[in-house]
Amino acid sequence: MPYIKVEDGTELYYKDWGDGQPIVFHHGWPLSADDWDAQMMFFVQHGYRVIAYDRRGHGRSTQTSGGHDMDTYAADAAVVANHLDLRDAVHIGHSTGGGEVARYVAQHSAGRVAKAVLISSVPPLMLMTDANPGGLPIEVFDSLREGTGFNRAQFYIDVAAGPFYGFNRPGATVSEGVIRNWWRQGMMGGAKAHYDGIKAFSETDFTEDLKAIEVPTLVMHGDDDQVVPIADASLLTIKLLKNGTLKVYPGYPHGMCTTHADVINPDLLAFIQS
Repeated sequence: MPYIKVEDGTELYYKDWGDGQPIVFHHGWPLSADDWDAQMMFFVQHGYRVIAYDRRGHGRSTQTSGGHDMDTYAADAAVVANHLDLRDAVHIGHSTGGGEVARYVAQHSAGRVAKAVLISSVPPLMLMTDANPGGLPIEVFDSLREGTGFNRAQFYIDVAAGPFYGFNRPGATVSEGVIRNWWRQGMMGGAKAHYDGIKAFSETDFTEDLKAIEVPTLVMHGDDDQVVPIADASLLTIKLLKNGTLKVYPGYPHGMCTTHADVINPDLLAFIQS
């Protein structure tokens, strides 16, 4: 399998399919590059080169003990882009991956990135603080840590079968395959990486990153996102971007790239081609 080794010895597993303008996909917590299969297949069939990699400690990458913070995630992304010599690339991030994209584009991407997309993403800041009163209280993330660190197998089923895809909503069409695939991806990764990653996605403030991004950036979010509520995420993010476009999807859940790929993929294509 293809791997890229970064400075501390961590090996990052990646997929690299097709030719043409590169599109790089950054997955959410606690998943893997496989979460982007529906998008990668769509875009490789539309003539693009598609790349996705497993974040350190996730999927097939090294279950390293350290480096589970947003600065290291972004530095790893830079190593991947440099190793594959990606230029004029579009970087697309979902959830935690959106934070990774924001920091990478702001701090590491000079001359390499054409556009960025933040989908159901954690910026500017998830945690409730005095300066961010609309955020989620620390107890929410402590509960995630408890489930992840000490009851991961059942906890991941509960997340996938409930809020992540909106399967807990009345009338929802529940997909057992989607739930099992989420669980499979989560259990492939390391418990410590996932545990530490909760702090990275919930307590990192991306305000200055968003202000620094110069490239056109599409912000996409479902207004029924139960994992990253839109009001304290994308509705604030769009105000900080110099060249941003916001697209809100009524009733869509956090995992809308999977549940509504038939809508999300053409919207992504339209933005990339614009």
